[in-house]
Amino acid sequence: MLPRERVIAQLHHREPDLVPMGENHIHHGLVEKYLKREVMYGNGFAELKACWDGRRDDYIQDSINTLTELPRLLGHDYIRIPASPVHKEYKKPKMLGEYSWEDEQGRQFHYNPGVGQLVSEVHNTGMTIDELPDVDEDFKVDESELEVIRGVIAQMKDTHFIIARLPLDGTFAYKQTVGIEEYMVRMILDPDFVKKASEIYVNRSIAYINAFLDAGADAVMPTDDYADNRGLMMGYDRFAEFILPGIRKQVEATHAKGGYFIKHTDGRTWDILDDLVDAGVDAWHGIQSSIGMDFKLLKEKYRGRLCFFGGVNCETLIQGSPEDVEREAKYAIQNAAPGGGLVLASGNGLENGTTLENYAAMMEAREKYGRYPIQV
Repeated sequence: MLPRERVIAQLHHREPDLVPMGENHIHHGLVEKYLKREVMYGNGFAELKACWDGRRDDYIQDSINTLTELPRLLGHDYIRIPASPVHKEYKKPKMLGEYSWEDEQGRQFHYNPGVGQLVSEVHNTGMTIDELPDVDEDFKVDESELEVIRGVIAQMKDTHFIIARLPLDGTFAYKQTVGIEEYMVRMILDPDFVKKASEIYVNRSIAYINAFLDAGADAVMPTDDYADNRGLMMGYDRFAEFILPGIRKQVEATHAKGGYFIKHTDGRTWDILDDLVDAGVDAWHGIQSSIGMDFKLLKEKYRGRLCFFGGVNCETLIQGSPEDVEREAKYAIQNAAPGGGLVLASGNGLENGTTLENYAAMMEAREKYGRYPIQV
């Protein structure tokens, strides 16, 4: 079977020839080891510097090259692709430190080189509801934001399953507004602010869903996290009131376009999985078995109703041995793959510190245990 066919079979809870495999992101340091060259893709600061230095097109081509070379090299079945930086004139910001800066609007940002992918904004915790943008039902995605996904699709669509990573989720809109702690406080003290923010940014996320699917993506993946290792950060009642309605809108829009909806949220999520299934979510990524999200229990409860993207904990790929990695991959495959419904992946992505030996053990475990019929 083709890689794309394997993923689709699992989403429909049918058994392919082999458990499919892929990764949401791979730390750029690891990518460079695999490809034996420097890369900008996956390095948030390198992306920004390329734009500031007038080299955006170089970044776009580097991203397309990386996202087509890596899946072939590693035998991945799905490829997750982010939005491209908008084609415009970028002005160099005022640098406040080696990895800190202030833009023209006075917003401050910080980059953590140890993480590699994420750039965080220092939020305006005093933002009022009147400072939020208008609810714009006609928000348009800039065509230049689709350049990377169009470039990868042109080469890989016939063989691989293409997932678009939404540049904003909107259901938990603290990143676009006041920061996570203040946003959760406002769920209690200023619910009108939270409802308006969610409406604005869920609408924008749906515009991206439509644009990505029209460009040829098979699925979309919004990535707001709702839980930590203890459970829901905002509590169930506030999740149901403020977040779940936006998820339902996103799923409806995705299915209306014939796409698959894969929700990423890591942490201890037992309290909301029934809601995600009821909302029509096709698959869930961000499974941390080390904190109790056990594949055997998940399969028993959601067999035939929810596809799982996961299998090996990120910390095992960094700190464990190849034998530890094989054991976790084997457990996930034997408990979650029978009858379809499993795409083997790390719990989040291949983070900084992941060893080549450990990821090789994960790939070998897929070959050893992941051929159907699964030997339990």
